[in-house]
Amino acid sequence: MTRERHEIDVPVSGGMLHVGVWEAEAADAPTALLIHGVTSSHLAWPFVADRLPGVRLIAPDLRGRGRSNALPGPAGMAAHAADMVALLDALGIERTVVVGHSMGAFVSVVLADLHPDRVSSLVLIDGGFPLDVPAGLDPDTAIRLVLGPTAERLDMRFASTEDYLDFWRAHPAFVHAWTPELEAYLAYDLVDDGDGGLRPATAYATVVDDTVDMNTGTTVPDALRRLRQPMRLLTVPRGLQDEEPGLYPPAYLGRLLEAYPAVAHRRIEGFNHYTIVMSPEGADVVASGIEAAVSAVPTRSAS
Repeated sequence: MTRERHEIDVPVSGGMLHVGVWEAEAADAPTALLIHGVTSSHLAWPFVADRLPGVRLIAPDLRGRGRSNALPGPAGMAAHAADMVALLDALGIERTVVVGHSMGAFVSVVLADLHPDRVSSLVLIDGGFPLDVPAGLDPDTAIRLVLGPTAERLDMRFASTEDYLDFWRAHPAFVHAWTPELEAYLAYDLVDDGDGGLRPATAYATVVDDTVDMNTGTTVPDALRRLRQPMRLLTVPRGLQDEEPGLYPPAYLGRLLEAYPAVAHRRIEGFNHYTIVMSPEGADVVASGIEAAVSAVPTRSAS
């Protein structure tokens, strides 16, 4: 049975942030903040939510995505981190486990660095550590290299929700992982294009800001070096197109783990960048990691 959630809007700089909340039965249940990827939404998490009935889960649509797509830019990791603090404040959450997938893992790292008193520990899922991207790339080239067709679809228009679902049915990442939950996630992504059609909600300009920020400069590496919270990192062997070697090739990953020896890493075979979160089997693994993290936070702290 799918776990019920409710949706709220909380004030952040420039407008309202849309948020999904899966409540737990116990009033003193631990909380985890779930932060999605670069063109995703809070509906990336239902499989994980179903496996954590004893944890209160808070999952925003990040600025420029989902039902938060009207929030103005520029974005970047620090701006998203500020939105997360506003969200925690609005819900009276002083300190929590933070879980980030893909770009959400980079947001999580910067949140923990800039606001260490708000983050008890991190669970990073196929993201959060620098990618093996050449230095000096212009923004459009960086986006094509990192995201490929994931970004290209943002300029596409669709006549109906079914047309959009047909577009995704051919996607190699989901050939063997198509579910009703995935259909709901994809349908939620669509908004009116103002001309009688539909378009993905994510704003390309926001993706530019975020992709450049998390792949260039020193914001993320500096944050990682300063972090003192416990960190768990889950990586997978296949990427956004179900291709090998994925975002973190083994040799490159080995060098990263040498550079950041404090992280507890686990390589999860059999999954790609999407299915580690958006499949029942992947969610089993992710939920286990979250349970381990929240076990040290037995009660929900409120102001």
